[in-house]
Amino acid sequence: MTDRSESRPAETVARSRKTNPGILLGVAAFSIWGLLPAFLKLLKPLPAPDILAHRILWSLLLLALLAAALRHGPALLRIVRTPRLLLALTGSAALIAINWLCYIVAVNGGHVAEASLGYFINPLVNVVLGVVILRERLGRIEAIAVIIATAAVLFLAIWQGGIPVIPLTLAFSFGFYGLIRKITPVDAIDGLLIETAILTPPALGWLLLAGTALSANGPGVPLLVATGILTALPLLLFAAAAKRVRYTDLGLLQYIAPTLQLVLAVFVYGEKLYPAQIGAFALIWIALALYALGASIGARRHAPAVPD
Repeated sequence: MTDRSESRPAETVARSRKTNPGILLGVAAFSIWGLLPAFLKLLKPLPAPDILAHRILWSLLLLALLAAALRHGPALLRIVRTPRLLLALTGSAALIAINWLCYIVAVNGGHVAEASLGYFINPLVNVVLGVVILRERLGRIEAIAVIIATAAVLFLAIWQGGIPVIPLTLAFSFGFYGLIRKITPVDAIDGLLIETAILTPPALGWLLLAGTALSANGPGVPLLVATGILTALPLLLFAAAAKRVRYTDLGLLQYIAPTLQLVLAVFVYGEKLYPAQIGAFALIWIALALYALGASIGARRHAPAVPD
């Protein structure tokens, strides 16, 4: 008869070789975000605040229907009755609204490449937040990667003659958003529903008081409904992924989105990249490659030994 203790190492190794579902969820989320500029361009006749307001309202409708179908009422009531959770989600709602508005302004203003730089920086912002706030350990190679990325941002700031506002706003707003969502014990659907509900009064007020009326030349209702789907779906995937993988590891997946955005910017929308910008991108890519190397070395170092 086989000793159960002999089979445990093999079972452990087999489990470790399975793909973490959080990785797949993260890949899906960042792929959608990477292609989002192509969709936002279709809404361009609308001003950025109007697009943001529609994203919030249609997302709320979609999430409310989903929460009702899944019978999340008791969980939502628990969040509303817990001031600590409600305060955390109010903070995350403000951060994601800032992120959305900045991104829409950048895309519709022809700055997709600049926006993509923000999301190249964001993974390394996540690394820093993971180390400083979550006390996640950082190896020597990974630390060098963070230093190189910081140097790239400083180089870009000197070249521009000022702080690169769009990239840093996008990077830090989404970095802190993801951090709050990771440490707040709420379900992905429930958290995003509460966030959009918090943002709904100002969004509705904007459309009623200052919004631009829909015209025949503007986006139709189906496109506006799609704003809700393409807003809620990747955020749900991201929130679910953040619960299943280390925050520092999640940062590695995020290069998918800015890579797709940069491809769209240069090869589809014809945006020009200056040598200084190319240099900054190159430093960021080097930093990401170094971080990936450091993370893989650390994973092998802490992996369970496989018996002969």
